[in-house]
Amino acid sequence: MQPISVNLGEPVIELRDVDVTFGSQAVLRRVNLEVRRGETLVIIGESGCGKSVTMKLMSALLQPTAGEVWWSGRPVTERTERELNRERLKYGYLFQGAALFDSLDVFENVAFGLRQNTPLDEAAIQHIVHERLREVGLPESSCRKKPAMLSGGMRKRVGLARALAMAPEVMFYDEPTTGLDPIMTDVINELILMTRQRQPVTSVVVTHEMSTVRKVADRILMFYPVSRLGSDEPQIIFEGTADEAFASEDPRVAQFVTGNAGERLQELAVA
Repeated sequence: MQPISVNLGEPVIELRDVDVTFGSQAVLRRVNLEVRRGETLVIIGESGCGKSVTMKLMSALLQPTAGEVWWSGRPVTERTERELNRERLKYGYLFQGAALFDSLDVFENVAFGLRQNTPLDEAAIQHIVHERLREVGLPESSCRKKPAMLSGGMRKRVGLARALAMAPEVMFYDEPTTGLDPIMTDVINELILMTRQRQPVTSVVVTHEMSTVRKVADRILMFYPVSRLGSDEPQIIFEGTADEAFASEDPRVAQFVTGNAGERLQELAVA
């Protein structure tokens, strides 16, 4: 399955001149970006460059040190806590480790958000849970298994089913294929594409996996660590398609997408 061609709409999420600092450590510096309705935006970059922090800002799980986060043309800070909680229900999140509740079985994990946030009766919840599990390729026989009984790939799929149960308008995928073998990596990539095919969802994917980049991305942003930038250099050093990333003449982009350590080995030797 190939990325779906879409006519991109208005920005659903914007970061405007955003800084994030933890103590004396600058993680993000003057970051400006948009996530457009209907697209799959993939964020790449080496560890420690602020990718996951950016995703937490987008979903208002973290507040910027400076600058603003906008949802659908309005600053997040203008919303009341009640509005924020209501609008967060439009966002689905597949965490890096799936973040399942260990004490709950598969069915109860997927049903959790429905029970907490909707007035649906048990029959409706059961229908949605079984439907979402089927969509991610898990049989009903998996419903009574605890997370400890599942493989890494199955846990990821349960986490995805849980997020999709709430019919989100925006899906966040934080390193969705980390720790998976190549076959299961492709399964997750296909599920990301299938999710878009089944419903009009906007997706943000943070990944190091180039097969994911090639398969699902409409647009790519590459971040670079603040500590390795000049004072006037932008932190987003690349924006474009997968083909453009692999053809980039910027050595920082080329080294990352081809997995070539290059001068970084020399830096480590000096350090």
